[in-house]
Amino acid sequence: MTVFATHPYDNMTTKHRIIQVGSLAGSPSANKNLADRYDVVELWKFPDRKAALAEHGKGITAVVTSANFGANAELINALPDLKAICSWGVGYETIDVEAAHKRGVQVSNTPDVLTDCVADLAWGLLIAGARRMGQGERFVRAGQWGQVHGSIPLGLRVSGKKLGIVGLGRIGEAIAKRGTGFDMEVRYHNRRKRDDIDYGYEASLVDLAKWADFLIVATVGGPRTRHLVNQPVLEALGPKGIIVNIARGPVIDETALVAALEAGKLGCAALDVFEHEPKVPEALTKSDNAVVLPHIGSATLETRLAMENLMLENLQAYFDTGRVITPVE
Repeated sequence: MTVFATHPYDNMTTKHRIIQVGSLAGSPSANKNLADRYDVVELWKFPDRKAALAEHGKGITAVVTSANFGANAELINALPDLKAICSWGVGYETIDVEAAHKRGVQVSNTPDVLTDCVADLAWGLLIAGARRMGQGERFVRAGQWGQVHGSIPLGLRVSGKKLGIVGLGRIGEAIAKRGTGFDMEVRYHNRRKRDDIDYGYEASLVDLAKWADFLIVATVGGPRTRHLVNQPVLEALGPKGIIVNIARGPVIDETALVAALEAGKLGCAALDVFEHEPKVPEALTKSDNAVVLPHIGSATLETRLAMENLMLENLQAYFDTGRVITPVE
């Protein structure tokens, strides 16, 4: 993969004009690289987005965005010459792919490059939840170690347990692979059974939750998976069960999740994503049975740089060849 530490467009006399929907501040140098290589219309800086698209949209053939900002049908249809949407990140549920494809607009994302780091974080969350690491850290930081009677409650062993995975795509498979290293039996739930892997398949998510000690959510987001993990699933996981979510917040019914934790019907929730980000229910932030992180699944220097490079490569490939490298079908 090309690393854009130097400028591949130094010999260009005319910059292609693009629209950037929002600031990619979570990337090491994406904003600068885009500004150096392209004539960028920074859409987020305009108070009237509709007027900005009307004024600057003619002739624009490429848009850069991310899952945070998306690209809805209104934006797509406001750009009559649009041919490509290049997204920074793997998720594309906030991009109206159907509307784009109806217009013949290509959509690209950045798959694969964040798989390992997101899978690693899933395991970090699982171990933190099972071994009460967050509660233990708060205990020490508060100066309570050695100062109060007793200690934090006992945690749960991780190795040798039963692991259920919701969504066995790239990231789900990487999580499963790590599970075998912990001597776990692994089963999964997908829309359909995969014939290319040996992990056990459960057609019913409730049945998977009943079987599993731990349930990791790694499925795609969007309307089709909203509240896929609901009250029956959470209660099937049980009072010692742990649920981990590194997918998208709305996949879990957050109201049902809080209710299950408060009623003692679920053991622990370890979450990197939330239904209404950046809002997190106070019941979760104050609970010793919840581990909460600020959506940092891909937040390593190596992964964010790789995401940036692939987004730039998709954009360059579109202008060079008319085709993006990693299209969303």
